Amino acid sequence: MARRTKIIATIGPASDDEATLRGLVRAGMDVARLGLAHNTIDEAAERMAAIRRIAALEGRYVGVLVDLPGPKIRAASFGEAPVAIAEDSVVDLRVGGTASDASTIEIDYEGLLADVEPGDRLSMGDGRVILEVAEAHGDRLAARVAHGGTLMGSPGLHIPSDRLSMRAPTPEDLEAVERFVELGVDLIAVSFVRSAEDLARVPVDPHPSGPIVVAKVETRAAIDDLPAIIEASGAVMVARGDLGSECSIEELPILQKEIIRQCIALGRPAITATQMLETMVSNPEPTRAEASDVANAVWDGSSAVMLSGETAVGIDPVNVVATMARIAERADEAFDHRGWTSELSELRMTDTDDPDTSITDAMTQATARAVDELGIGTILCISGSGFTVRSMARFRPSARILGLSADERTVRQLTLSWGTVPLHLPEEGDLDSRVSAALAVARDRGEVAAGELVGVLAGTDVRSRSTNALRIGRVPEA
Repeated sequence: MARRTKIIATIGPASDDEATLRGLVRAGMDVARLGLAHNTIDEAAERMAAIRRIAALEGRYVGVLVDLPGPKIRAASFGEAPVAIAEDSVVDLRVGGTASDASTIEIDYEGLLADVEPGDRLSMGDGRVILEVAEAHGDRLAARVAHGGTLMGSPGLHIPSDRLSMRAPTPEDLEAVERFVELGVDLIAVSFVRSAEDLARVPVDPHPSGPIVVAKVETRAAIDDLPAIIEASGAVMVARGDLGSECSIEELPILQKEIIRQCIALGRPAITATQMLETMVSNPEPTRAEASDVANAVWDGSSAVMLSGETAVGIDPVNVVATMARIAERADEAFDHRGWTSELSELRMTDTDDPDTSITDAMTQATARAVDELGIGTILCISGSGFTVRSMARFRPSARILGLSADERTVRQLTLSWGTVPLHLPEEGDLDSRVSAALAVARDRGEVAAGELVGVLAGTDVRSRSTNALRIGRVPEA
């Protein structure tokens, strides 16, 4: 069985040259992430153009995800060499952006002294260092190092979200959105979402005419408003770094499973992110615990698993993606497809509030059962927006999913959908012509064989908002 769970790889200085980008595409990168917290808009735009060009040369569709920094608070640089922050030592936190060391840490956030009070617990570098604020002294905060570690570069500082006066998206975020919408980006991730209202302030058209908006769940407030956030988003990322700082460590795995479960029930792709193969930043192999973490994310139902520093600054980005691909593929082979379909059917049969969604729910559920009973190996989903494909992918069928659309951006957005091979369909006619064209494209690209029994899901016409036609038949000869 080919790998079904998608891989998102962050592009950075270790991976933005042409040879490495080619290697990442060949190793299995489905979506390239451009994090604006560490890049200028111009740098990210150049990388996006390079990714698109190289993907075309490789004959692959690769989605591009721009990750907005949001109200991300960072320390001024510690330099390129690791700096030890000793446990039980006292450090000063000041507003500034010049440099940081083991005794004084400058923070690039003007609201630091107003938002943070004695007794607050802050984390740095995704939890590598934990600080407890002891006293406020006018222009600085004195903090005890509750958990020591090493820091380098410009690590993030996590302030509890309910204390943070900044909101997402920030003015800088909105500026970036405007630029990348003009460039035709496929997905935009919004950081530090606290409510569905935050997503409503992102000025984009509904996809596919606009990018898919990915809500990053990394605050306690987001957990409290989770159903509305999922409903308002196009996809959701479980950002375990900051979320782990907002909740107890024993609660995090449970939250991860519940977030993914709710996302898939509503047909939203779910991304599991942060420290998945962290040791591969500097080592050629992951730990056994990290391999298990990736596999468990697959079995939880993740649509995609994400790499951050491992591919952005790691010693061998291509090896990291290849390693994750092997782990995910083996986990996909052991996935309980039949049990998942049964559980999802009980979780959400149909959405009675929206007739179009109810019809699609019923049709995709019927297709999942039909392909299982008939032993069908491939489902062709024809869709303008990708909704049909994502609805079908919810059921995690054992059959392969071919996602076909006449909209090029939809095709690139389908790189995030579980188990989906994105294909461009150069046909927008009636149902018969679209089905014939889809079968021909899939056959000519070697995705299905003449005479093979397949299922085809589509709407009766290109304007249909529901998936209301299922055909089961043989692939014709050329």
